[in-house]
Amino acid sequence: MLHEPEFWVAVAFVLFLVLLGYMGVHRKAVAMLDERSARIKAELDEARRLRDEAQRLLAEYQRKQQEAEREAAAIVAEAKAEAERVASEARGKLEEFVARRTKLAETKIGQAEAQALADVKAAAADAAVAAADRILRDSTKGKVADDLIARGIADLKAKFN
Repeated sequence: MLHEPEFWVAVAFVLFLVLLGYMGVHRKAVAMLDERSARIKAELDEARRLRDEAQRLLAEYQRKQQEAEREAAAIVAEAKAEAERVASEARGKLEEFVARRTKLAETKIGQAEAQALADVKAAAADAAVAAADRILRDSTKGKVADDLIARGIADLKAKFN
């Protein structure tokens, strides 16, 4: 048995394990594993904390985005209402302006018609006076004719004007 290599390998192995036990390698290995386990646990806790914080921030930003969208929709609705009100006022003012201009145009047309009628009457009166003057001059002579013509012209002018 002392000549067999397996025996000496087994003895060397047992001595090696005893030496490791005596030097406290197993405690150091356990301490290193515990330390590594604690470090991994701390990293996992930090990752969970960061994930929770990220989810909280995401929820907050989503809420802010929804508030901004609601506010934007309210602003758009208010702008549309204001635009509709302004357009309605503009339509009303335009209709009022058109009505005033139409009334003014009708008044001017009426005045132009009255002026044209007065001008036609004046022209007819002047033509009638001129015709009467010519007829009376041709048919009557002398001072009587002149008096008649002057009086007739004055009467006609008074009637037509």
